[in-house]
Amino acid sequence: MPSFIDQTGRTIALDYIPKRIISLVPSQTELLHDLGLSDEVVGITKFCIHPDKWFNAKTKVGGTKNINIDAIHSLKPDLIIANKEENLKSDIEILMQHYPVWISDIISLEDNNDMILKIGTLTSTKIKAKEIVTNIQQNFNNLNTDNRKIKTAYLIWQNPFMVAGSDTFINTMMQAAGFENIFLDKKRYPEINIEEIKMNKCELIILSSEPYPFKEKHLEAFQKLLPEVKIILADGELFSWYGSRIMQAPAYFSKIRNKALSY
Repeated sequence: MPSFIDQTGRTIALDYIPKRIISLVPSQTELLHDLGLSDEVVGITKFCIHPDKWFNAKTKVGGTKNINIDAIHSLKPDLIIANKEENLKSDIEILMQHYPVWISDIISLEDNNDMILKIGTLTSTKIKAKEIVTNIQQNFNNLNTDNRKIKTAYLIWQNPFMVAGSDTFINTMMQAAGFENIFLDKKRYPEINIEEIKMNKCELIILSSEPYPFKEKHLEAFQKLLPEVKIILADGELFSWYGSRIMQAPAYFSKIRNKALSY
């Protein structure tokens, strides 16, 4: 029986091409759409907002961290695609008892491309998967940051203030975009304070649109606290949504980098 190794090192066996797929990760749901799997995907989360037509039509199975197990059972999936960080281990362990569950674990761009190719193999969409990966590689290869690293804090939350640390996909995207993460000494998504931003000689604060929806009023409040620091609002999806969406990321990074340098 054919077997497939996921990004946590687990092996799942599939002797069929999946026809009833559930995605528990918004960015990977979008990837499945871009792989042409409209008929095969039967369930998504309430946070799977792209594409619109899927969000409006596909059955919802709860959120990424509050999965509706009964809803999943009712859909009778033959493959579930999850993520180590996005989904709760306890939920996934329950699902593993009933269904093949393929889990991604993504920190680097290489992890992302590996995930796309492996899901392409799993779903018999290898040609399209390779095309997406080639586009991603070309777009990042063409990204010019002029070797000028901007000392940056990337905020994902407020009350308390939280930033992206070193071992995150967001940090990988920051580095690719030419933003030097001033919190590389911290792991995951640590809580920080304004004094720490000052002490690290921050030049730029990026206020992400997700998971906390930073707006103009937050930018203005930060600017009063840190008048010497450049502050911009950014599309969090293009820093944190691994999968096919990051084909768009290099062009966006160039745009916001130019904006930051033009202050």
